[in-house]
Amino acid sequence: MIVIGGGPVGEVAAERAARGGLQVALVEHERFGGECSYWACIPSKALLRPGNLLAAAKRVPGVPVGDAVDPAEVFARRDWFTGKGDDTGQVKWAEGVGIAPIRGHGRITGEREVTVDGGDVLTARHAVIVATGSVPRTPSIPGLDTISPWGSREATSAEAVPRRLGVLGGGVVGVEMAQAFATLGAEVHLIISGARPLPRLPDFAGDAVIAGLREVGVTVHTGSGLDSVSAVDGGKELALKGGDRLLVDELLVATGRRPATDGLGVETLGLEAGAPLTTDDNGRVSAVDGDWLFAVGDVTGRAPLTHQGKYAARAAGDSVAAQAAGKPVDSAAWSAHSATADHHAIPQVVFTDPEVASVGLAGPEEGKPHRVVDIDIAVAGSSLHADGYAGKARIVVDTERGVLVGATFVGQDVSELLHSATIAIVGEVPLSRLWHAVPSFPTISEVWLRLLEAYGL
Repeated sequence: MIVIGGGPVGEVAAERAARGGLQVALVEHERFGGECSYWACIPSKALLRPGNLLAAAKRVPGVPVGDAVDPAEVFARRDWFTGKGDDTGQVKWAEGVGIAPIRGHGRITGEREVTVDGGDVLTARHAVIVATGSVPRTPSIPGLDTISPWGSREATSAEAVPRRLGVLGGGVVGVEMAQAFATLGAEVHLIISGARPLPRLPDFAGDAVIAGLREVGVTVHTGSGLDSVSAVDGGKELALKGGDRLLVDELLVATGRRPATDGLGVETLGLEAGAPLTTDDNGRVSAVDGDWLFAVGDVTGRAPLTHQGKYAARAAGDSVAAQAAGKPVDSAAWSAHSATADHHAIPQVVFTDPEVASVGLAGPEEGKPHRVVDIDIAVAGSSLHADGYAGKARIVVDTERGVLVGATFVGQDVSELLHSATIAIVGEVPLSRLWHAVPSFPTISEVWLRLLEAYGL
């Protein structure tokens, strides 16, 4: 089997297939370990954690803390996690589990055929799995190509804190990096098109994140955008919609991502470069005959999160291994070969202060028997956790089946509540049975009891 893309998703697919007895080549043109390890999940959380910890410490009297984080120490700790881009450890890991790492750009040049950098031709007996991830979307803004804007990579790998930072985009990257650099000492302006960030989540989540950003000094420009940008003496001038102008030292463009299928050779298969590779739940690319082309992770557009990509990679790697061994591939929902949870229970955390943790539906679906319960997180555990603790919780219930189909939590450290919600949704645990899962006292998890009481149990 050949895997194109040596990030965490590709690594998991390769490992599962190797564990199933296949010889596996893993092709990567940048760093083994991929975007998440060096430019996204890991370094961004390393930049956020010190500021979140400082804020948390200040909410508990008697804890001796200073007023600011040390940027040099924060950057040094981030560099420790990313190894400053050295992927030697990832290469050794691959070799140690029986995977052949091949450095170079892989392009599909035929059925089961991958050509690396126009030279070496690899042929897979069984399958090719594409795990090339995603790349930033670049908006069409006059002057943007003249100022060398930051993308997420430049933000997470920065070696110094800009004095003034503009951030365009109210998604996860935008709000997380706005907060991280504000706590590192930058004057930050967040520019978003709507009334609040994180528009796919309940309104109370975006409102809480705006309040948290403003608390650390971020200026949030709502209902706005950029008409143009230009290089001027002293920095970069941003012309905001509505007429305001800002002068910044750096501009981070965080306006979303798209599947990385450019240069992959999908045109030879009749597919469109830049478009997602649509798959079934086993990971097979639906538009290609022959059961040999699979895709997992961001490149599919299904659930663009590292943990969901790795989940799909386990299903696809196991499917290919079973197929190669002449065993049946189970396409049934919730089987070991199917990434069923992509349709029902995608967990995600926004690691701002406050955190936002969500899984499943953010609100009721029109025409469905759904009921929403919203409460404040106001239990003994939250009061002990932090003075003035402010948080909210929501559950979405399918009233016909009596099971959860969605949950959202907002507040300090609520990410640790998320897996229990994910289990309840995936397991379709009846609320009448969930009532008997007694939360420990005094923990923030007692909010589960309050939610069920509010529902009427």
